[in-house]
Amino acid sequence: MGFAETADYGLLSPAWAGTRAAALTSDQALLQAMLDVELEWLRVLASAGLIKEGVPDAVAPACQASRYDIADLAARAQGGGNPVIPLLADLRAIVREEAPGAAGPIHRAATSQDILDSALMLMASRALETILADAYRAQAALAGLAREHADTLSVARTLTQHSLPSTFGLKAAQWLHGIGQATAALEAAAAALPLQWGGASGTMAALTTAAEGSTSTPLELSADLAARLGLADPVAPWQTNRLPVTALGGALADLLAAAGKVSNDVLLLSRPEIGEVSEPREAGRGGSSAMPQKQNPVLSVLIRSAALAAPGYTAMLQAAAGAADDERPGGSWHVEWQALRQLLRLAGGAAVKLAELSAGLQVHTGAVARNLTAAGPLVVSEKVMARVAPLLDDGTPGQGKKRVQELVARSLAGEDFPALLRDAVPAQALSDADIADLLNPANYIGQSSALIERIISAYPGRKNA
Repeated sequence: MGFAETADYGLLSPAWAGTRAAALTSDQALLQAMLDVELEWLRVLASAGLIKEGVPDAVAPACQASRYDIADLAARAQGGGNPVIPLLADLRAIVREEAPGAAGPIHRAATSQDILDSALMLMASRALETILADAYRAQAALAGLAREHADTLSVARTLTQHSLPSTFGLKAAQWLHGIGQATAALEAAAAALPLQWGGASGTMAALTTAAEGSTSTPLELSADLAARLGLADPVAPWQTNRLPVTALGGALADLLAAAGKVSNDVLLLSRPEIGEVSEPREAGRGGSSAMPQKQNPVLSVLIRSAALAAPGYTAMLQAAAGAADDERPGGSWHVEWQALRQLLRLAGGAAVKLAELSAGLQVHTGAVARNLTAAGPLVVSEKVMARVAPLLDDGTPGQGKKRVQELVARSLAGEDFPALLRDAVPAQALSDADIADLLNPANYIGQSSALIERIISAYPGRKNA
């Protein structure tokens, strides 16, 4: 079977199929990252005078992923348990044919785990650039949405029921709060992605031997490689300390969780019976094969699907880290690869969709106002309890609260709440104007405006995207 027949294009994964993150985490992208690590290591050795100066340039033409049969490499990887081994065989064969004498130094003092772990970190670094860019775009759009609707009164919902007055702007700002926190954590994880370079058992023994006669120490050589690849220089090799992987996986999962929160709210608020928001429309998206009247919120559906898938992959990484054994994990190392790639793909797919959703979300202020009105005056019952209960207190502990609760129960049964208040409280204690002011939801939104600005100030997005 050829590569096209075995490649995963995401036919069953619309959450990430066709995205930039998918391309940056493809088999070809990973293969290129492995070749980049091998080539940059040759440049480090040449710069240190440990191999001939012209070797890296002689090997460079062979370090192009397009020259390799990826399906064949994948099949042959079963022989050694990882793709580095067959790749090295093919790389050396090409170099021997095209640049005789340059093949010897390839992979000197390195081991398969060095190449693959470093390549996965390099691939992740490249994918995170586009994921973070989309997350910043989403932040900027959510900040704009929050400010635009800072004064749009709405009804908050707790445990699916109407609770207190709020503003749609604060809802959008809280979306931003989650995305902003997750993005900051992911940015920190991206900056900490480490090189793995420890040799066969993490002692750097082969490199110590290879570096004899050089003015650079083995640790300085690995630091040079990290810098050339744009990766962090770790304190020590991390063959069986898999926390760099779990840290990255956790940050990706957090971004997906925060995006999932936004999508959940949009899915609920876009139900026709609520109708407060609509996704941005695009030709060919959201339609039904059988019901032409439908406009499905597909962006939110796919973001939610990615958020729901993330915990499984995160658990795989955690389980693998906890099962790491000896100086190179058996099996648990191998299970990380696909889990980490899937998290990168899911986060990349969700981030680009979230940016589009946030920028184009339509807020139907009429429906927002209608739903707040439908909540009725009891939407401020918390405020009524605080203000009116003391006025109805006859000295018996809890009597005032009990009487307010009775008024609320009668209102829920159909009686007019303002009239009930008017009958229960003497006019000299609570005038008609006082009652109107008390029941006005606009007068009970707390620090909504201040919270919106506080959140926006905390998460402005990288250069406002």
